[in-house]
Amino acid sequence: MATNYQPSNAFSFFSKGWRDVRDSADADLRLMKDRANSFKNLATSFESEIENFLNSAAPAFSVPAISSPPPAEIEFVKKLQPKLSEIRRAYSSPDFSKKVLEKWRPSAKIRIDLSAIKNAIVSEEFGDGIVDFERGFKGRRLSFWEGFKGEIESESETRVWEPIRVLKTRIKEFEKRSSSFDGFKNSEFLEKLKSSLKSMYKEPQESKEVPPLDVPELLAYFVKQSGPFLDQLGVSRDTCDKIVESLYSKRKNQFLLQSLSGEESSLLGNGNINDELDLRIASVLQSTGHRYEGHAKQDLSNKERHVAIVTTASLPWMTGTAVNPLFRAAYLSQSKKQKVTLLVPWLCESDQELVYPSNVTFTSPEEQEGYIRNWLEERIGFKADFKISFYPGKFSKSRRSIMPVGDTSQFIPSKDADIAILEEPEHLNWYHHGKRWTDKFNHVVGIVHTNYLEYIKREKNGALQAFFVKHINNWVTRAYCDKVLRLSAATQDVPKSVICNVHGVNPKFLKIGEMVAAERELGQKAFTKGAYFLGKMVWAKGYKELINLLGKHKTDLDGFKLDVFGSGEDAHEVQSAARRLDLNLNFQKGRDHADDSLHRYKVFINPSISDVLCTATAEALAMGKFVVCADHPSNEFFTSFPNCLVYKTPEDFVVKVKEALANEPYPLTPEQRYKLSWEAATQRFMEYSELDQILNKENDSAKSGRDKGRLIGKSASMPNLSELADGGLAFAHYCLTGNEFLRLCTGATPGTRIFDKQHCKDLNLLPPQVENPIYGW
Repeated sequence: MATNYQPSNAFSFFSKGWRDVRDSADADLRLMKDRANSFKNLATSFESEIENFLNSAAPAFSVPAISSPPPAEIEFVKKLQPKLSEIRRAYSSPDFSKKVLEKWRPSAKIRIDLSAIKNAIVSEEFGDGIVDFERGFKGRRLSFWEGFKGEIESESETRVWEPIRVLKTRIKEFEKRSSSFDGFKNSEFLEKLKSSLKSMYKEPQESKEVPPLDVPELLAYFVKQSGPFLDQLGVSRDTCDKIVESLYSKRKNQFLLQSLSGEESSLLGNGNINDELDLRIASVLQSTGHRYEGHAKQDLSNKERHVAIVTTASLPWMTGTAVNPLFRAAYLSQSKKQKVTLLVPWLCESDQELVYPSNVTFTSPEEQEGYIRNWLEERIGFKADFKISFYPGKFSKSRRSIMPVGDTSQFIPSKDADIAILEEPEHLNWYHHGKRWTDKFNHVVGIVHTNYLEYIKREKNGALQAFFVKHINNWVTRAYCDKVLRLSAATQDVPKSVICNVHGVNPKFLKIGEMVAAERELGQKAFTKGAYFLGKMVWAKGYKELINLLGKHKTDLDGFKLDVFGSGEDAHEVQSAARRLDLNLNFQKGRDHADDSLHRYKVFINPSISDVLCTATAEALAMGKFVVCADHPSNEFFTSFPNCLVYKTPEDFVVKVKEALANEPYPLTPEQRYKLSWEAATQRFMEYSELDQILNKENDSAKSGRDKGRLIGKSASMPNLSELADGGLAFAHYCLTGNEFLRLCTGATPGTRIFDKQHCKDLNLLPPQVENPIYGW
């Protein structure tokens, strides 16, 4: 609808706007005039203070009667008075306010900068610092001269501040000449003047005590922080440590103990070069006043702690990453110090049929959760109080693994994002496209279960694939974990890792072992069967080594019979190979190791060298059986048990098998049973993952610094080059995994970047278009 245009209305509108502008300008001009007048009053007050100061100091100039004429030092006061009058006339001039208004700009700030006065008065006689005039005015920063900086620059700075310089010069000459008189050596006036100026000077704390870093120390720290990167280039950790020690040891004895306090020096008794170098860097940074806060994370110090265990498999699939994380969640939940959540993959029905044995499928996550809890309670004997959650997953036939779909970290609420335990961190993060674990969680622990390099080497072009996978594993574990635990030395050596077996055995196997021991004490024959092998029937699970050993020494083991329990993708090929070699192997379907039909076997044969830590071996030892296994890093944990018979050569294998068949196993001692238990495994996990220190806050002073001392913690004191590199790796990984084409080229399962409609329906999730409204990366 059109409106009538009236010129009078337009004129009224512009007239009103002009009046507003004029009123605003008038108000600003009045404000500037008031500020100029206040400054003139301040200048007058300043002149009065100088005159009062000189008048009050008059008695100090009186000297004992002497024959010489009065000292000439008093004349400087007379010379100073014209200068003060000059300052008063300059500030009282009518043009003063005009200059202020001419130099005024809308963005200018009227402040008084007394730095020139400060620099003029302070001399080398009163210390090397500065006079803190800002504190003298109780925090008011009166920097006026910046308002008309150009006017001052056009004049001679020497002329403007000449009266103050004359005052300083006359005071120096006065003190010098008065030194010839005994009465002036301890002049009360000079002493008071010095003390007043020194009281205004603030001595920098501790800056003189810490010597600066030299080139060898900087190089040592650079090599130390570049350790993971050098490892990628083939430089071992031992070599890096030797380089750091050689560079740093030259300076350690000379400067370190001088720069640290007595309390800090006591921390250096362990001789750890890396820790000493960190403390040295921290002390230098502290002396400069620098403090690096790092990534700000949620403060949960006053809240209940939460532990989220994320794994790559779930029951009823009887695999290590389904069973062991379940037991870990149960035993961690026994402690009241933290709440525990177990996050497992949810498979659509079509994938369940491919993975779960005996055609077991579930229509809802609640149904599968009930199955998991019932299975667990039958074995541990107590009701575990922990939460089970699900994230979308897809089964990869080529890898025979469940691959995460979407951002797995989003299924842990931010309020519970405290501590994360990633079971198989490399597997979870190969194609992880989402929030960085170490950004969302306060502490992230990875547990390496599988020797992926050993499996990949068995495939076509395995050596080339293993080369790339090795570096990718280093990449993702370094970028997404704070600490990595390797179950044995058979796993890949990844950054931030230590070796420790943090797995136990199902309590049911220990009860079977106790039952067998009780029968033997009563004189009953506990073992009525010979040897057996149990494992998923795929070549990588030790079937290749088993058939080769038995085929090569078939005549040496004449009459030896072995029962094999297992099901899997390679079952037909394994059985065909055994028939071709005419081996005495009795193949049966796979079953639970705790099944009653397996209790009476005396010898468990395990020739596998692809395992990281064979769960079946631990279970056999817990049941009191003999175990014949290869001399391999994966079996190192078991070598301390007398019933573990380790062979080094194929001929030695024959000897160990005959020895086991001819003798009876040793009864397990209470210490050996405890070593195999989940209670002991949980204790080892808490220690090596540093969770006991984090949850109990026992090492806050060591990790975060001492609040009352001078030592500042490494994580809170200095930017860490490794952290910067890890952040760069995580960002690069996020960009690469966000492109579907690059994902497919590197072997990702199609459709794993964003969950599909079926997952949304099963898990009650919002559609992907709602979860991710921005397309692309």
